[in-house]
Amino acid sequence: MRKGFTLIELLVVIAIIALLMAILMPALNRAREQGKRTVCLSNLKQLTLGWILYADDSDDKIVHANTGRDDAWVRWRGRGDPEQLRMEGIRLGLLYRYCPDVKLYKCPTGIRGEIVTYTIVDAMNGYDGIPGTKNLMVYRRIQSRRPNERAVFLDEGMLSPNSWTIWYDQERWWDQITARHGDGTNFSFADGHSEYWKWKDPRTIEIAKMDYNNWQSSGRQGNLSSNPGNPDLYRVQKACWGELGYIPSR
Repeated sequence: MRKGFTLIELLVVIAIIALLMAILMPALNRAREQGKRTVCLSNLKQLTLGWILYADDSDDKIVHANTGRDDAWVRWRGRGDPEQLRMEGIRLGLLYRYCPDVKLYKCPTGIRGEIVTYTIVDAMNGYDGIPGTKNLMVYRRIQSRRPNERAVFLDEGMLSPNSWTIWYDQERWWDQITARHGDGTNFSFADGHSEYWKWKDPRTIEIAKMDYNNWQSSGRQGNLSSNPGNPDLYRVQKACWGELGYIPSR
């Protein structure tokens, strides 16, 4: 006569399975996140290669970073506009000829409904009104000294009608930085490579996880935006502008 499992034995088996799941799930989540980070880095690399090819075909002039213009790398469409119209903004952008796959324009961890999550930094032919940066703006690739250190794209999280802004002469954030892929974000550089940067300062992560509308309305004007001694801030400012416009606190 076959003997079945007792209730105690079944409970032991269930407990063992639950324990194994608790052990394995964090590792599986990390592996999944690592995969998304790798795809995002690849997207940024391909967009930057397109950015380089555009300059090669345009007498070394780089594409405009401000998405509110008709000659930008992508064209801004409102967040409330239909997806089809926002897709059209990619196809009308000047980089679409070089990067014709719309999937390249969005990080795998992008916000639901977003079409473009990447942005170009101001210094690369973007907004030219940041105090002290008139002579630091890059309009041709040849102007980019140490191209392996100069950021072009970053994973902003949601497209805005502008390029990505950061102060040059103050220890402050201007636009909100993102924290993805394990409390960091991805950048690409003028030589064509891409990198993941993990944030070191808790203030950076606090800013990154702040509600976007709160940051736009008050956060960027308040004490939280001022980050003296923040190594993340210094690193990003140097990548964007090539140097710091002040003597850092530390």
